[in-house]
Amino acid sequence: MQNRIVLGMASLCLGVLVFSLQDPLIKAVSGTYPVTEVMAIRSIVALPILLVLVHADVGLKAIFSKRFRMLTMRAFILFTSYTVYYLAIAALPLADAVALYFMAPLFIMALAGPYLGERVAWQTLVTVMVGMLGVLVMLRPGAGLFDWAALLSLASAMLYGFSQLMARKIGDTESSTVMAFYQNGVYLFGAAVVAGLFWLAGIGHATHPSLEFLVRPWIWPTPIDFLKMAACGFVASAGMILLSQAYRLAPANSVATFEYTGIIWTPLWGFLFFAEVPRSTTVIGAALIIGAGLFALNASRRRTGEPAIAATCDPA
Repeated sequence: MQNRIVLGMASLCLGVLVFSLQDPLIKAVSGTYPVTEVMAIRSIVALPILLVLVHADVGLKAIFSKRFRMLTMRAFILFTSYTVYYLAIAALPLADAVALYFMAPLFIMALAGPYLGERVAWQTLVTVMVGMLGVLVMLRPGAGLFDWAALLSLASAMLYGFSQLMARKIGDTESSTVMAFYQNGVYLFGAAVVAGLFWLAGIGHATHPSLEFLVRPWIWPTPIDFLKMAACGFVASAGMILLSQAYRLAPANSVATFEYTGIIWTPLWGFLFFAEVPRSTTVIGAALIIGAGLFALNASRRRTGEPAIAATCDPA
C-alpha cells in the first residue's frame, strides 16, 4: 500500500510539471485561434498515442468498458474544466490563473467525505475557508481591478477536483490509460460540437479576451502555431495518464497536496515567455491557498497516523 501511495505522489508531481507546459503554449496562440481549434488539434495528435498506450497497457478491448457512462461523464467534466481554464489564461496572467486553480486540492479534500466516504474533519473545512480568503486577496473585490475570467479558474478547479474523485472511485476497474482515452475522445467531440454551434449561430467575435478565444472562427494555422498546438497533444497524453494514475493509486487526501508543485512552473513560464511578474496580492493570496491545503493534509495525516511526507517533489 505504501509503495502505491509513493508511486501515486510521484505520478502527480510529474503530471503537474508536464501539464504546466500546456499553459504557455496555449496562451501563445490564444490571441489568434479559437480554443476549440486548439483542443481539436491537440486531441487528434494525442489519439494515436493513446491508442498505442491503451493497447500496451490493458488491450484495446478495455475501451469497451461496462462503466463507459461514468468514464464519459468524467471526461465531459474534465472537458468543461480545461476549456474554462484555457479561457481564463487568455485574459489573466499565468500566475493569477494557476494560483486560483490551486483551490482544486482544497475542493478535493472537502468533497472526499461526501463523495468517497473518506473522513473529512472540521479542520479541513476551515482550511477551505482560509483558501477562499486567499482567493479574495487575489481578486481584490471593490478595487476596480476584478476580471470575471478569474471565476473561470475557480470553476475549473472545482470541476477538476470532482473529476479526480471520480477517478479514485472507478480506478479499481479502469486503467489510467483508458480514462485518458475517454478524456481525449470527449475533448475532440466537444470541441467540434461547440465550434459548430457558434458557427451555426453566426457568432464569431466578442470584446473580452476569454469570450473571443471561445467564439473566434477557425483559421488555417501557420506551421509554427500548428506545432505549438500539436505539442499540446503529446503533453496532454502524458499529463492525463500521470494525473489519472496518481488518483487511481493513492487516496485523494494523500496525493492532492502535490498539485501545489505546479506553483513553481506556470509562473516561471509566464515570466520567461510573457514577461509577467506576479503582483504582491497574487503572491499573498497564493500563499494562503497553498498554506491552507498543506495544513489540511498534515492535520489529516496526524489523525489517521499516516507518516508525514514532504509537500514538494523534485520532478527530475
